[in-house]
Formats: sequence, C-alpha cells, structure tokens
Amino acid sequence: MNIKSKLLLALLATSSAAFAQTAPAAPEVTYNVGVVSQYRYRGIAQTKGDPALQGGIDYANANGFYLGAWASTIKWIKDAALGTGGKTAKGPVELDLYGGYKFEAGGLAYDVGYLRYQYVGNTYKDAAPSANVNANTDEVYGAATYGPATLKYSQATSNLFGYSDSKGSTYWDLSATFDLGNGYSIVPHAGRQSIKNANQIYGYSDFALTLNKDLGDGLTASVAAIKTTADETLSKGLSSTSYYAGKNAVVVGVKYAF
Repeated sequence: MNIKSKLLLALLATSSAAFAQTAPAAPEVTYNVGVVSQYRYRGIAQTKGDPALQGGIDYANANGFYLGAWASTIKWIKDAALGTGGKTAKGPVELDLYGGYKFEAGGLAYDVGYLRYQYVGNTYKDAAPSANVNANTDEVYGAATYGPATLKYSQATSNLFGYSDSKGSTYWDLSATFDLGNGYSIVPHAGRQSIKNANQIYGYSDFALTLNKDLGDGLTASVAAIKTTADETLSKGLSSTSYYAGKNAVVVGVKYAF
C-alpha cells in the first residue's frame, strides 16, 4: 500500500476580521536537512524499510502567510506491482510544495493551507494501467491547536497517491507535543486515512509515539514507534516485492535546521 505518516493536522470558516495574527516578528527563511532509517508517511513505508535522505526550505512572513518545499527519496513507486500489460514504474523523489496561513482566534491557533505532493517524473500509472493514475496529489488542510494538542483535517482535491477515482479522500490527524525538559519532547499521534470509493478495502488507521531530543545548534534526533491497521494482504499485493508497507516499525532520524 502506497499511502504515506510526516505529522501534517476541520477546515474552519472564520471571519478575517475576527482574529489576531501570530507569526515571526519579521519574514524569515529556514532550511533543514536530515536522514531517517526509513521514510514513513501516515504510517506507511515509502522506502521499503530503507534509509531516506530528506531536506526542505521554509519561508514565514510576519503577516501569518508561509510557503515551503520539502523533498525525500522514495521507493514505493518503483516497487509498485505490475498489472496486466504493466511496465516498471519510475519516480524516485517526492517533492512537497505547500503554502498557507496561520492565525489565532478565541484562544486557538489555526493553520489553513494547500499541499502538492509532486512525485518527480513518476510513471506510476504504467504499473497497472487499468487501475492506477498519476501519483501526484493535491490536498487542502486545516488545523486547530489548543495547548499541546493539534487536530488536522486534510482532503484531496485530486486523485490520492495514484488511486483512480479517489478525489475527495480524507485524512484526520490528532497529535500532541509534550515538553519533558532537558531538550526532550514526546509526540503521540493517531490518524485515519479514508480513500474515496475504496475506503472499505484500503482505508486504515495509524498510530505513532515519537521521542525527540534537541541536541543544540539546530540538531535534533528522534525515535518513533509506528503501528497501522493497513491490511497486510492488500499491502503486499500492491508491491512487486510483496513488502508489507504497514507493518510495525521503529524509525530513528536526525535533522539539522539552519
């Protein structure tokens, strides 16, 4: 199964005149680069259990608007199962392009935006021409944060990650961040992926518990325990390697932000 868990988190209709904005005191650009023992997104393996190199750039404006780009090496498209008359699929890199607006109102912090998953040069539809479509995906999202907890809702405005006729698929994400002191924080997470017109077959839940350690000078280390309810038989059936992309896993990583 080729659905992707990065903690991205009810689109909320709020009058623009009713909230106070929170953002950096001045526009800023930040960069990050890192490596993980394997790339998991929404609980599902993107690199068949192998390490991934990742990095991104973010721009935040003082008025609350932000833009960003993030990329990672992947393997799930190449490993897609071959359908009747299918060809080997290509697509070694995921590039996420996003933008949105953050603000506060009524004691809550909000985040609304758009995210484009661009699988550079992908030919995913060639793996199973009768069932697959291009893997590139567009989503809109909205999140609300109160205290340490964030609830996020995402909805696909295109087909979702190569599933045909899946426009309108949704993902709910509930997470929280707790400061443990001495640079440690812990992040529990639960999510639910629903796939339009295939939910009873491919829909699943995912769970994670991540421990982060701020090492100073922009360096952060993490370890995450991940579990999903993704159907093992279906997941293996979507991979030419019969790899169960939803199996339990522990992921370690390190990231440098500057």
